Amino acid sequence: MHQTDLGDHSDPADVNDLRTLCTDLAVSAASRAADGRAQPVRLEAETKSSVTDLVTEFDRAAENYIRERLLSERPRDGVVGEEGVDVPNTSGLTWIVDPIDGTTNFVFGLPAWGCSIAVTRGDTILAGAVHLPALRETYSAALGKGASLNGNNLTSSQSTSLHTALVATGFAYDSQRRSQQGALVANLLPQIRDIRRSGSAAYDLCCVAAGTVDAYYEHGLSIWDIAAGVLIAREAGAKVEFTPDSATTNITVVASASPIFESLRSAISAG
Repeated sequence: MHQTDLGDHSDPADVNDLRTLCTDLAVSAASRAADGRAQPVRLEAETKSSVTDLVTEFDRAAENYIRERLLSERPRDGVVGEEGVDVPNTSGLTWIVDPIDGTTNFVFGLPAWGCSIAVTRGDTILAGAVHLPALRETYSAALGKGASLNGNNLTSSQSTSLHTALVATGFAYDSQRRSQQGALVANLLPQIRDIRRSGSAAYDLCCVAAGTVDAYYEHGLSIWDIAAGVLIAREAGAKVEFTPDSATTNITVVASASPIFESLRSAISAG
């Protein structure tokens, strides 16, 4: 996605208001899912693209809640959601919704899961938020206004050495792609400090924004996995690219401290 000119729609109040709504929706939807997930047992889940790609009733309920709120509050806006919501816009704005990013963590009772919501105009991400209820962390950003964690401004890592960088990544559901990604990690590991794997692309991008990791890369993502996190990381000062431009699925994302970005991209390309 390219950062394009907002033209007549660049009023600072607009993106701030959108950021507030992103945050409210993410917190409300994720909190509802957390309340439903309160029992310390593994949930029953269905599968989607593979036996490891899970979806629960809480994913669908959270997405339906967000869709209904947006229909009420912003009826002319479009919605693209992971669980099948696809509403065209008549306003120029589209909301990108992942009701539970990290569903496997959610099902197994691990804390790195949350709701990710962004709003876009064309290829420009205007605002976004990610709320992780088990971690009590709420990340948000608005275009040109910076990024925050629980209301505190974020600044990404300024690491200058790939060799000492802590790098996050993730793995696809498809077994063949996972095998290729494992080979890439094996090639990359001797060149960096270490690898971390949270199980949530949205959270990994927020960790880049917070400087708790120096970098993150992953192949085979969808736009709802990354839209909010991409903006949050960029607004915190990280360099972020994802390809192909304007894609909805099968996306590759690379995010890192600016000084090591080219080295990281070269390393994963060579792998």
